[in-house]
Amino acid sequence: MLIYGAGGHAKVIISIIRANGGKINGIYDDDLTKQEISGIVVSGAYNALHLPDEDLIIAIGNNVVRKKISSLVHHAFGTAIHPTASIDPGIKVGMGTCVMHHAVIQAGSTVGNHVIINTSASVDHDCHIGDFAHLAPGVILAGHVKIGVNTLIGTGSIVAPGLTIGKNCVVGAGSVVTKNIPDGSTVLGNPARIINR
Repeated sequence: MLIYGAGGHAKVIISIIRANGGKINGIYDDDLTKQEISGIVVSGAYNALHLPDEDLIIAIGNNVVRKKISSLVHHAFGTAIHPTASIDPGIKVGMGTCVMHHAVIQAGSTVGNHVIINTSASVDHDCHIGDFAHLAPGVILAGHVKIGVNTLIGTGSIVAPGLTIGKNCVVGAGSVVTKNIPDGSTVLGNPARIINR
């Protein structure tokens, strides 16, 4: 497996790959001052010709940056799912998606490409997670929730059943979402209120 990114998020991806008995064959980062991470030498900037048959994961938490980089990468994308994650056998996880330690994804849910389901996040039945979304640690989605493309659900937030959170949204940490959220909104609080559009 190849990894694009050598920051804190990459450390977790490395941990997941190692927990599954996999091997990291290269790490790239645009910041050429980064030399090493988790005992692995950083190879430098991305090289499309390096190990072209290896799968790659973009290990960058920022949704917008992750999406931009995905359009520049020529490798196929892999997935990283920690063995402690509980995923219903019928779930298809999209390419480039990472599911962290102790996360749960229940029956009937769909998970898009390049999604992050972070540590101990819980996705209940029949949810839909759009491409490049990020559910931060401890997020709880009740059943039938839809999360739009590029949306970040902040740490410890809760989303009530049947709601839709649009694309390019930010839900602040610890928020409790009780109403649908339109595209491009930033919300915060309990109950969550729109603070910026």
